[in-house]
Amino acid sequence: MTPPVRVVIADDQALVRAGFRMILKGDGIDVVAEAANGVEAVDAVRRTRPDVVLMDVRMPELDGLEATRRILTGATDDPRVIMLTTFDLDQYVYAALTAGASGFLLKDVSPEHLVAAVRLVRTGDALLAPAITRRLVERFARRDTDTPAIPHDLSVLTAREVQVLRLLAEGLNNAELADRLTVSEATVKTHVAHILAKLGLRDRVQAIVVAFQTRLVTPTTPQ
Repeated sequence: MTPPVRVVIADDQALVRAGFRMILKGDGIDVVAEAANGVEAVDAVRRTRPDVVLMDVRMPELDGLEATRRILTGATDDPRVIMLTTFDLDQYVYAALTAGASGFLLKDVSPEHLVAAVRLVRTGDALLAPAITRRLVERFARRDTDTPAIPHDLSVLTAREVQVLRLLAEGLNNAELADRLTVSEATVKTHVAHILAKLGLRDRVQAIVVAFQTRLVTPTTPQ
């Protein structure tokens, strides 16, 4: 029997924490701790070693972005962090992903989507709402156009893996990748696993970051 997913909820609003706790527990997900600010969140994660952290972006004392950096820096068993905000703002997406977050959701997410998101990132997959992914693809690299590409040895990848990495950075999911490449989803998962292993990355979000930071993918003209 698979053990329940263990979650820490970090948000400065008690009602938000209570609502998320009720939704998650109602679906068999174990909420092991709550935090009202970033300092408490870092402490709670270190004490309870959860699988997933729901992390508010804007919190007192220490914001969610810095808390995420502290949690993921030097940790041996990194939890997956989903950033939560009421604002669908690009700078938060960029900062959250570069901090190491595995997902980004708005707080008005449906209960079903919240539960699915927690279970998805726990498996090591990445979570980005389609609208967020689209703007991320359009704007990510433009934030760094005046800075040099970050070195990363993509030569370890096969031509097919480079192709898959480019498509990942376009925001395609497994089914869309399989359709584009005319292969099975199982084959896509294998390619993605090889990319992550060869580049020493935690998940697809980090792969997307690398694709843009190395200039493998360049931004499109905004719509």
